Amino acid sequence: MNHGCCGSLCNACPAGVTRRGFLAGAGSVSGLAAGSLTDPVRQAPIKLPLRVQPVFVWQIKTRQPATSWRTTAEIHTEEEAAAERERIGRDLAGMAARAEFPIEVLPLATVHDTEQAAALSKGAHDVLIMYAAGWERKPLEALARPDKWNLIFVRHKSGRIYYMYIGVHPHFLRKTTDDYGQPGMDVDDVVVDSHLDLLWRLRALYGLKNTLGKRIVAVGSAGGWGADGRNAPEHARARFKLDIRTVSYPDLEARLKKAAADAALLGRAQQATGRFLADKGVRLETSKDFVSRAFVLTEVFRDILAETNCDAITIGGCMRTILPISETTACLPLSILNDEGYLAFCESDFVAIPSGILLHYISGKPVFLCNASFPYDGIVTVSHCTAPRRMDGNEQEPARILTHYESDYGAAPKVEMRKGQQVTVLDPDFAGRRWLGFAGEITATPFYPICRTQLEVAVKGDTARLARQLRGFHWMVCYGDYLRETGYALKKAGVDWLAAS
Repeated sequence: MNHGCCGSLCNACPAGVTRRGFLAGAGSVSGLAAGSLTDPVRQAPIKLPLRVQPVFVWQIKTRQPATSWRTTAEIHTEEEAAAERERIGRDLAGMAARAEFPIEVLPLATVHDTEQAAALSKGAHDVLIMYAAGWERKPLEALARPDKWNLIFVRHKSGRIYYMYIGVHPHFLRKTTDDYGQPGMDVDDVVVDSHLDLLWRLRALYGLKNTLGKRIVAVGSAGGWGADGRNAPEHARARFKLDIRTVSYPDLEARLKKAAADAALLGRAQQATGRFLADKGVRLETSKDFVSRAFVLTEVFRDILAETNCDAITIGGCMRTILPISETTACLPLSILNDEGYLAFCESDFVAIPSGILLHYISGKPVFLCNASFPYDGIVTVSHCTAPRRMDGNEQEPARILTHYESDYGAAPKVEMRKGQQVTVLDPDFAGRRWLGFAGEITATPFYPICRTQLEVAVKGDTARLARQLRGFHWMVCYGDYLRETGYALKKAGVDWLAAS
């Protein structure tokens, strides 16, 4: 199953096969022609829906004289089963209506025996939810293929009690021994009564589905911060199956020269500049020319994404190499693309980029790649020059448009993120083996002589313990609390997780 962007037709891609889509088949796009920069058709942000197969598992029981003819539970007759199927249907409809991510719930199936279960397990679903009312574990084992994601739902108080409320741990998970024995499943995959508890797990799996196999363009090259980050692209490919395409800087320079001669593109960039600066939440404190050239660069990035049927991009050498080529910085273009629902990261740091992709899809919001200070006395400072403004996914935060700090050149947003906002913070390690996460609250947006967007974050937890556990370098921040979803997704991906809060 391809969990990332596709090079052919799918629900997430534009209808019809385009010349750009055809050209995108190579592993690198650096040799491609620049294409028509006057073409306004763009690749939309990609959101692959999560396909969920619900299954009602039960066995008919017939009264027998002078013997124990039924097991613990309340569903034994066809009438009772029919009522339960209706209840499950209502619960699933309510859950799907509350989902803020694309989800496709397939029709409820009913399974009595192992043969039926084995056939259903081969279906085209991402996640299988077993409504485990019956006492036999063999049908559950046949349903729970280890190459797919599986959940078990049992009832205690939300309806007729299920047998597996009693037996799921000793019978199914432990196989009547003291050790876990069901491949790919443990207690975190069992939900009692609450479809909201099902929903957050499905949100996590939706995020993981859209991360695995994700295609991303690396301008310049794919890299990783620091001495231990050099192998990060290989780790990202191995762990998350990332499909990393490269565009060389000579290629980018050729595209920008062509853009400079494209009247239609320049017109679109000028109009976008005017609309951007007319926003009452924007204050210009650098040259307007830097902003105009930033919108030209944004158009070129959009064109690259369209050619590769891709919605994710990262810039290597963004603090040096791109400046003389674009005559501005990539900070504002990356911020704009993130606000539009794309994934756009500076520094081509594949130590942190997988965490940004996963957090983006789990939260449904833009994410902020940032540097971090030393945590102390309950706070930590994070900062960078490429912050999105639409951090809640809807409203744009106020921003001052300054130069990029280190170069004092170009256009970079200082986004005034809202004070009191709860945030999720992820800190992945260099080796791609363990991620650290904690919850915090924005308490201030200072203006130190560091990267432009700056947040003081009150840590919900022990900062001394947090300091001892830090790994890697770049962090990812998003609005909201998504620690449990992140931890659940990482377990499925085989990555260790430490929630420091």
